[in-house]
Amino acid sequence: MSLVVLLLYMTAVFGLALRLKDNSIVDVAYGVAFVLVCTLAFLVYGEGHPRQWLVTSLITIWGLRLAWHIFRRKQGEGEDFRYRQWRKEWGDTFIWRSFLQIFMLQGTVIFLVALPALLIINNPGGRLGAFDVAGLLIWLFGFSFEAIGDGQLLRFKRKAENHGKIIQSGLWRYTRHPNYFGEAVLWWGLFLIALNVPYGGVAVLSPVLINFLLLKVSGIPMLEAKYEGNPEFSAYKERTNALFPWFPKSGALHE
Repeated sequence: MSLVVLLLYMTAVFGLALRLKDNSIVDVAYGVAFVLVCTLAFLVYGEGHPRQWLVTSLITIWGLRLAWHIFRRKQGEGEDFRYRQWRKEWGDTFIWRSFLQIFMLQGTVIFLVALPALLIINNPGGRLGAFDVAGLLIWLFGFSFEAIGDGQLLRFKRKAENHGKIIQSGLWRYTRHPNYFGEAVLWWGLFLIALNVPYGGVAVLSPVLINFLLLKVSGIPMLEAKYEGNPEFSAYKERTNALFPWFPKSGALHE
């Protein structure tokens, strides 16, 4: 049921994207999709168990914040450069490849990433315990890291004097992608909570998939390709970790 709902939702978003000529609205729809599918699952299978309330609340807070942040960031920018590039490369095959490779694939990925929450909502298990506390703390750390990093970048970009520059302050001094790091961490927290329920170990697919996508596919590689040949970014890349936060190597900027 969850997968069908996601694919139908993504089909509707695809139709809107065609109308707006902007496939990057899928990035706004991403967070909303998690809220939609988990809320629906909660309404159908919810028993009032604290663990069901917990994960549904965490997903809702995270998903709505992310969607709102991306919506604000997109204002006045038009279609994201990655989707514009695909629009050019795909030519006459653009419509059906967009439907399958962006929207349907995204819906499937969301289903797999949402596994911890869906498993918990389907069968919440016993009483709350140590894994719930540890998972919640890890989720809070990851969520805070992501939200703070997003906020710092948004404020940096809104200053005219920073146009064309690379942010290298705040959390961005210690990792080139603090928002991605926070995203990776919070799903490990949800996985820990899922270990309390039957077949919860299967939920490890969620954080593993997120880490793989961020490190190897649509996250860091695609975003950093935009800055190839940029001397400022090359120097920043040389001294700053890609994902895991650490102190800059020799030559880093000082606040």
